[in-house]
Amino acid sequence: MARMPAIAFFLLAIGWVGAQDAGVQKAPPGVAALVNDKPLYETAVQRGLDRVPPEKKAQARKELVSHLVENMLVDQYLQQQKVAVEPGEVDKRLGQMREEVIKQGKEFTKMLEELKLSEAELKEHITAEVRWEKFVDSQANDKVLKETFQQNKEVFDGSSVRARHILLNMNAAEAGGEEKVRGQIASLKKTIDDEVNGGLAKLLPGTDSLIKEKTRTALVDEAFANVARKKSECPSKDQGGDVGWFGRDGDMVENFSKTAFTQSVYQVSEPVKTQFGFHLILTTERKLGKEVKFEEVQGEVKEYFAEKLKERLAEHVKKFSRVQIFPAPAGL
Repeated sequence: MARMPAIAFFLLAIGWVGAQDAGVQKAPPGVAALVNDKPLYETAVQRGLDRVPPEKKAQARKELVSHLVENMLVDQYLQQQKVAVEPGEVDKRLGQMREEVIKQGKEFTKMLEELKLSEAELKEHITAEVRWEKFVDSQANDKVLKETFQQNKEVFDGSSVRARHILLNMNAAEAGGEEKVRGQIASLKKTIDDEVNGGLAKLLPGTDSLIKEKTRTALVDEAFANVARKKSECPSKDQGGDVGWFGRDGDMVENFSKTAFTQSVYQVSEPVKTQFGFHLILTTERKLGKEVKFEEVQGEVKEYFAEKLKERLAEHVKKFSRVQIFPAPAGL
């Protein structure tokens, strides 16, 4: 993989203070977050929440702000790396968008009004998009994409798994909250293990290994489902934690998906941390995908590579940036 440019002069340019969410500051009017002192405006956040049901807006806002902040961090970094975008490139893409809207029988200006978006803001978004595409092109050579394909074939071949899970949410405001929840989820795993081992202990000595494994599988499934119904804080608890079938990428968050795909069927995972809390995961079924060649999915491989590249870059830059996220204004 091509080596990532050094980050040193980026840190100097933003006046790094070495902390995120440093200090407590009152939100400037109309600002949802400050990213290295650059504002993320509340209008941009609310635009993304327009079609979200009221009861889900609080959680959706948190996730959306996080996503927009990461995009800003990445674009700031690329600007410091002098990834150039010519005005003509932006105008060309803007013209293509305008033509597409007109083809659909709509007015471009009216569409912008409906989206609560100015043409200047749209140009900024297009510029950032083009800049990102150029950066990806500079990183995604044929060798890198083929390696990505070989290392992640289950992402592209249609493989899927079915799983149950138990979720305990984390209260970030509570002192020691993370370690407390980690201990609680580990205790639930021990409960399941003890119940399974107790059931196996009742088998007669010399029981056939196939019968023993079939019994163990049934015991694990029943014990896990029972604990999920009683203790899980996910709506899936009503189904014993069953979240159904899902693919390797895109359906579930990465840590969850990676664990479900890499562990053996009917083995209870160790505690898995995601942004939602701590999980125990039980993979119950697995479907292998079909044989697929790199050339057949090259576009998908590049999209996957770009997605993971952005995640890694955002996480890296975030460590050295000033990010302040403010609560939603009253009434929103």
